[in-house]
Amino acid sequence: MAVPADTSPVDALLTRYRDLTLNALLAEIPAATPAWLYDLVRAYPSRAGKGLRAALCLATCRTLGGELEKALNSAVAVELAHNAFLILDDVQDGSELRRGAPTLAAEYGLGVAVNVGNATNLLALQRLMANRWTIGPSVAWAILQESELMMRHSLEGQAIEVAWIRSNACDLVDDDYYRMCLKKTCWYTCIYPCRVGALIAEGRRDVSGRFDRYGCYLGTAFQIQDDVLNLTGRRSLYGKEITGDLWEGKRTLMLIEYLRRCEPAERERAERFLAKTRQERTVQEVRWMRDQLIGSGCVEMARERAGQLAQEAHAEALDAFADAPDGEDKRFLRELPFYVVERDR
Repeated sequence: MAVPADTSPVDALLTRYRDLTLNALLAEIPAATPAWLYDLVRAYPSRAGKGLRAALCLATCRTLGGELEKALNSAVAVELAHNAFLILDDVQDGSELRRGAPTLAAEYGLGVAVNVGNATNLLALQRLMANRWTIGPSVAWAILQESELMMRHSLEGQAIEVAWIRSNACDLVDDDYYRMCLKKTCWYTCIYPCRVGALIAEGRRDVSGRFDRYGCYLGTAFQIQDDVLNLTGRRSLYGKEITGDLWEGKRTLMLIEYLRRCEPAERERAERFLAKTRQERTVQEVRWMRDQLIGSGCVEMARERAGQLAQEAHAEALDAFADAPDGEDKRFLRELPFYVVERDR
């Protein structure tokens, strides 16, 4: 895909690495047999995603002196795991849209979507196993161990969020949200891809942890911006259901802040709203909750917090990659935090 002339350096590298990864990913998906399996595995990757996680893996590897060809297989696995999470997350949340089109669950039903999600994870595992031929069994095994750790953190983070919704948790604090973000978002979106890229470049597991703080700040800023866009974004750009988080009862940083600062009568109404299921909530109730979050200044607070975290992530990038030679990949890693909080989708 050609990159427009006015595209930022971050966008340009994202586009290049996304296309490289996507072509390799689609080329290895089995032929469309049996029906409603491998042909549907292609659905989410083929939609207009940014390929952020694969780009982080490839850029980290290249910045540290690794070869792009040796990291591509892992980047494909990272992207497959991401798409599997999206498919299964949409099932759990009852989401209607993903990347501007109906979710697999909405279009084909829960049974088909769950099976496709599991198949996507299987293909990711196969790509990780194939690493033994390109980067050797020792590093390949280390990446598999990193993948197991990432999966555990992600599933625990999802369980934390589901438990908050099921128990109607209304007394959360900011640190609760950050812990959930670390597990559910930061680990698989940022920490894991950076660790894998470093492993491939350097072949030493003991150095991969130096990117954890960078990934934590970057991932949390990314998630907060995503939460903000879920309330304020344009559907044509955002690609997901606007106010979907409110329909699902998700505890965002904005909601936690609102429950802390609102008047008792408003809090009581908000708690009644949050106690309902998605099916019980009405359009009017969701609109009221959205207006409260925006009108109370909680959205602006979240934007400011995301900006602060982006600054922290930038500082960590300067430190973590200080010894690496300058180049477009290093610049990408350094400027990415500002990009994720300024994006509109």
